[in-house]
Amino acid sequence: MDTGHIRNFCIIAHIDHGKSTLADRLLHLTGTVPDRDTTEQILDSMDLEREKGVTIKASAVRMNYNALDGNAYELNLIDTPGHVDFGYEVSRALNACEGAVLVVDASQGIEAQTLANLYLALGAGLEVIPVINKIDLPAARPDEIAKDVSDLLGVPIGDVLKISAKEGLNVRDVLEAVVKRIPPPRGDAASPLRALIFDSHYDSYKGVIAYVRVIEGRIGATDEMRLMATGAKFKPVEIGCFSPGMTPTDELTPGDVGYVATGLKTVRECRVGDTITLAANPASAPLPGYQKAKPMVFAGLYPVEGEDYALLKDALEKLQLNDASLEYQPETSVALNFGFRCGFLGLFHMEIIQERLEREYDLDLIATAPSVEYEVVTVKGETVRVDSPAELPDEGSITEIREPWMRIQIITPDEFYGPIMELTTKRRGAFIGQEHPAPKRVQLNFDIPLGELIVDFYDQLKSRTRGYASLDYQFHSYRADDLVKLQILVNEEPVDALAMIVHRDMAYNKGQALVSKLKDLIQSQQFAIPIQAVAGGRVISRANVKAIRKNVLAKCYGGDITRKKKLLEKQKRGKKRMKRVGAVEIPQEAFMAVLRLGEE
Repeated sequence: MDTGHIRNFCIIAHIDHGKSTLADRLLHLTGTVPDRDTTEQILDSMDLEREKGVTIKASAVRMNYNALDGNAYELNLIDTPGHVDFGYEVSRALNACEGAVLVVDASQGIEAQTLANLYLALGAGLEVIPVINKIDLPAARPDEIAKDVSDLLGVPIGDVLKISAKEGLNVRDVLEAVVKRIPPPRGDAASPLRALIFDSHYDSYKGVIAYVRVIEGRIGATDEMRLMATGAKFKPVEIGCFSPGMTPTDELTPGDVGYVATGLKTVRECRVGDTITLAANPASAPLPGYQKAKPMVFAGLYPVEGEDYALLKDALEKLQLNDASLEYQPETSVALNFGFRCGFLGLFHMEIIQERLEREYDLDLIATAPSVEYEVVTVKGETVRVDSPAELPDEGSITEIREPWMRIQIITPDEFYGPIMELTTKRRGAFIGQEHPAPKRVQLNFDIPLGELIVDFYDQLKSRTRGYASLDYQFHSYRADDLVKLQILVNEEPVDALAMIVHRDMAYNKGQALVSKLKDLIQSQQFAIPIQAVAGGRVISRANVKAIRKNVLAKCYGGDITRKKKLLEKQKRGKKRMKRVGAVEIPQEAFMAVLRLGEE
């Protein structure tokens, strides 16, 4: 098709503002998906996406649309996630487009992620089409929200579209706006091929399947190709477009969004952000790729059965192809044997990865409590990065410990000002300032340690504001503070998977709370089990799990007292030996107890 009749756009919004529903409606209007094949959230193909009602993976689809001006257009749509943990998926999708449809809920208005995604789109130089969705809701305030959006973007209020994706009201206006306002892609078909890989997944039969946006040149079904970063060469097994399933085609031309089944079997050869070119006539320079997503939260993943270690390694390698921000490396734990230390973008990302490993690869896993990456300055003046509390050097060799601080933005109705202030100051947050993006709504800016943010901050924020507040965050800097390692000893053995790094002022409370919780969770044995919390080289809290006492005198009916004494002494000696060699099994709930400490 002529490049002038191609439009590439994505849909961006805060979580739950109706992106996937709008995408469904566009697919129906253009006849891409027949009514008999219709389901809710067509592009959210993963079971997890449907269950949780959120988009996790960006997905692409091609639509053919006959506009009111009488011309036929090819529209390439990329649906993006809205959750803050998946911001990297959004940034990748934006690089494959010329325009973005910004969806705002007519009752909730501008939220934190609305602003974050908007700034990403403007930074990428995209044409933004503002859309107010859910105007059919009883609580909708379309005129008021349209005014806010028009002030925010500096566009006439008449350019803000008002629709209901669920009811199908005014949805055709969105397609017309895409055709009229978004510029066509630029690119010369005669130039050497350059195609950007913006996503990928693994197929057992076709190898690595790369989702590409062709910038220049053309991809033919029989061309030999080369990846510019890794140097890997391949002949495609299949090329095609998404409509919305994978549909083979003969060629992809400039402006097209499609896929290339590479046939490559190893994940490392085909990276997201790489440029595909022809082996015979290569391009001189690759396209600018993506900034590498930086993991913020680290946790250990261990198979429950030791022999599943190789399966877990294989599963992580395949999952990393589909999710470029996942990082992992092998680690061993005294309590849990062999596993992997994994890096995630946030707690929700960690939960999704764990569930995908358990469902898609049929693994049984134990996850340790999440921690963040610290910078430790030693007495020798070296700076060491530590992402597991178990790796923290001895206290005597440390000059200072620096922890990551985040700059957070909370957008909330005015009435919740007090509860939010209380929550953030309790978590060692520092107030930076406030803005008013809309009437009766305030944006509060704080700096807060990431360690305080990852555990249950978001849940607490939602419960204190009845679900009205929204949160966005970015990494700010590393800052030194008075931090200590809190270690848990079970039966006088340190459990490395339960260790954590905490502020000295909070060590006693956290240690005591964790010891009390473990006392209830660890099962009684035939010997007493001491549970101790140690910080700064001394025991700060202790509790005992009482021994189950077997009645060894059950068969003694009267008779000589010395017989009974002899049996009791024998039992005492046996318990001493058992305590020395006995192993205490620590349940998965114990590792999760660390997560729930903040709730009390």
